Amino acid sequence: MQLRYSFRLYPTAGQRAALARAFGCARVVFNDALRVREEARAAGLGFVTSAELSKNLTASKKTPERAWLGEVSAVILQQSLRDLDTAYRNFFDGLKGKRPKTGAPRFKSKRDNRQSVRFTANASWRITPGGKLRLPKVGDVPVRWSRTLPSTPSTVTVVKDAAGRYFASFVVETDASEVLPQTTSEIGIDLGLGHFAVLSDGTKVDSPRFLRRAERRLKKAQRELSRKEKGSENRDKARIRVARAHARVADARREFHHQLSTRLIRENQAIAVEDLAVKGLARTRLAKSVHDAGWSAFVTMLEYKAARYGRTFHRIGRFEPTSQVCSHCGVKDGPKPLNVRMWTCGACGAVLDRDINAAVNVAKAAGLAVSACGARGRRASVPAQRSETGTHQELPTASPRWEQIGIPDL
Repeated sequence: MQLRYSFRLYPTAGQRAALARAFGCARVVFNDALRVREEARAAGLGFVTSAELSKNLTASKKTPERAWLGEVSAVILQQSLRDLDTAYRNFFDGLKGKRPKTGAPRFKSKRDNRQSVRFTANASWRITPGGKLRLPKVGDVPVRWSRTLPSTPSTVTVVKDAAGRYFASFVVETDASEVLPQTTSEIGIDLGLGHFAVLSDGTKVDSPRFLRRAERRLKKAQRELSRKEKGSENRDKARIRVARAHARVADARREFHHQLSTRLIRENQAIAVEDLAVKGLARTRLAKSVHDAGWSAFVTMLEYKAARYGRTFHRIGRFEPTSQVCSHCGVKDGPKPLNVRMWTCGACGAVLDRDINAAVNVAKAAGLAVSACGARGRRASVPAQRSETGTHQELPTASPRWEQIGIPDL
């Protein structure tokens, strides 16, 4: 499988200028090609092929208006055309139902939050013996290596985010050598807001609420930005401060997702989760908390890590009544409001923890062998035997009538 590794770059002032020039050239080539195809569509002409766009690019580099395109590597310009083809392919596949629907390709702006260029093997980029990243017409860029790459990367994408940080993103191929030893543990996971994750074995993982904890600092930075004059340098500095504050929240959330997903994959052979309707929940009054939890990113990490380390991953349907079915007897007890965290099964009398019971039902729906003992919150109350309550007259032990009093199998 293919994996992507990202590392922080620290370019010099001259290298930042060269990268800005590369970002701008790639953006102009993308917009020019998109404009050619849109004009052809408006005129009723056929779809302009990639070969024709490549010829137009070569010709435009020889004109005085686009001569500055030759100041950057030609590979990133061709890759910009490939990105446009990918955007059109995804759009058409969405219309055909082959993938989720996406919008039509749009023009890029220099004010976009993310700027990127991609270098393939044809660009002759490489990692120097000193550990720097050598990029054509940019130079040797210092890299903060946090880990070693499992294999030789095929491409590298240089990304600049809204906070002004630079990253090198490598695509590498991995084999089955990283498969973990098998274990017998299997769990179901119920994702929520009160607790980020509740496991079928009774473990509850608290929700860090990174965005909620940083709201005061974010509000202050946003308030300072709103007071700056538009177009001024101070406004640009304030905008970067806001972007960096949001980046710290996103980084902390991503790190939490990685640590939890890796631990669950290492400790369990099979994992089952529920397919949540995140888009629908994001339109409710819980929208901020739903986005702060980041369920989709966490489930995606579980899925690809399970495939990488030889684990089994199950995703059950979102319409499975996990919170309505008793995990002990299997009787459906009906829907319950969110404020009901403990409920008693009307059939077997078991008092169940709502979240643990749902996690057990998620595992059972996926066909995993889990025990329902963790779902029980406390023992259900039962009437005491008459011989154990109050004061009473002693009765003959031989009486068959009193031998049958009581509730068996408590």
